[in-house]
Amino acid sequence: MGTYWGAARRGSWPRAGGAALALCVLAACQPEAPAADAGTGDAVQSVPYAPPGTPIELGIAGYAKVLCSAVYVSGRSLDEASRHSGLFFIEPSDRPGVSAIEHNETARAVSVSHGDSVTRTARYHGDQGCIIDQRSGPPGPFFTPVPVESRLPPADDMAWPMGDRTESLALAAGVDAELLQQAERAATEDPAGLTQAFLVMHEGQIVVEWYAPGVDRNTQLESWSMGKSLTATLAGILVQDGTLELDAPAPVPEWQEPGDPGDPRGEITLRQLLQMSSGLRFIAPRDPDYTPELGYPDHMFIYSGAIDAFAHSITRPPQFPPGTEGRYRNSDPLTVGYLVKRAAQQKGEEYLTFPQRILFDRIGIRRQVLETDPYGNFLLTGYDYGTARNWARLALLYLSDGVWLGERILPEGYVEFVSTPAPAWDEPVYGGFFWLNRTGEWSLPEDAFYMSGGGGQRVFVVPSLDLAVVRLGHFEGSGPGMEALDRALGLVWAAVDPARR
Repeated sequence: MGTYWGAARRGSWPRAGGAALALCVLAACQPEAPAADAGTGDAVQSVPYAPPGTPIELGIAGYAKVLCSAVYVSGRSLDEASRHSGLFFIEPSDRPGVSAIEHNETARAVSVSHGDSVTRTARYHGDQGCIIDQRSGPPGPFFTPVPVESRLPPADDMAWPMGDRTESLALAAGVDAELLQQAERAATEDPAGLTQAFLVMHEGQIVVEWYAPGVDRNTQLESWSMGKSLTATLAGILVQDGTLELDAPAPVPEWQEPGDPGDPRGEITLRQLLQMSSGLRFIAPRDPDYTPELGYPDHMFIYSGAIDAFAHSITRPPQFPPGTEGRYRNSDPLTVGYLVKRAAQQKGEEYLTFPQRILFDRIGIRRQVLETDPYGNFLLTGYDYGTARNWARLALLYLSDGVWLGERILPEGYVEFVSTPAPAWDEPVYGGFFWLNRTGEWSLPEDAFYMSGGGGQRVFVVPSLDLAVVRLGHFEGSGPGMEALDRALGLVWAAVDPARR
């Protein structure tokens, strides 16, 4: 598998392999474009931008971050994590050159070295997770980390879904318990799949829940691009309260400069951003026209470069007219994340705790680790960690049309919007930061839509069956893991739908 970052459909990987990326040294190949070198606030100051480092240096920086999070967020051993997570940042041909992986418990840091001349370090910063140190000068971060605390009572004191107390299982009429057991075995029995959690929720109740040894319902597991669906949810809440509008120009000040009324980015709407069709020029290895000459992909650089990812994204120039080309690029969810940050600041709210208050506490999630770049911007395009039950709660919100225990959290019609094919895409496979099953790619009804993260993280929402399925695993097991998951989904469908049997 080539270097790739982001969610993918089953069996759908980039047209350009990662080996091609190592042919281009960043300083020589990266196209000129402005970006900011300071934290993103109400305005972004653009400066000439020259990405530092080589693909190898950036690769070991990303690898160090993933390993740091594995140890300090997920509670995994460094040895196990180094074999199963984060290797995709480094070309297979370059992996033998990794000369040392070191864990400094006192500093709560993990360092990765390549050869005897390049070392990059990532450090744990509490509830903001792990952040890559700067390659030179002060290591950062350039914000003050803050604790994120839930206002909810202990989960064991409340019944599901607001808590973790589950009563004795009573399957709905017509559900086949034996087929559910077969589904659990199908999803989890192949050790090569590295599946860590598998959960099935039917009619709001957990009917299957399985964890790998050393993992439980409180383990924060790598979730990757499923965080994009979290970003869609936060944006939906802000649409519901009137802060944002789906079809109004996205309120990015730099796109609407009074002295530059002709900036075509000023026409980009929130709807187009959510449908990944803003048209911003953002190099991604999944692009059909990607070549190494275009430079190290922005899509990867926002993870490994230790930069202000929001500033980098909103300062990209236009490539296509808004709403005309659907492409899977991190620019769009990061821009929506920037809008969420601006909204929190304009409301006088603490941004780093904002998601906990406006979303997680309202749906029973007490802890979800959302990591940031060194400037304190959530990297929900991939650096997020959650439990299987957390993701099931989010699925339940979408199964309930955005209403939670009688309270409307998402606008009426928003669930339909995110699960409807985006018109700028060539195939009906993408909605609004959710993937779609309209082509029947997965063994589920075609109305299924899902959150998808690199390495085989999936949360399926199936309205016609009142069903959700969560699967979390480690990246290196994604191939066999996805094959096992599809077999399991077919069995789950048969278990809850007598007509299917």
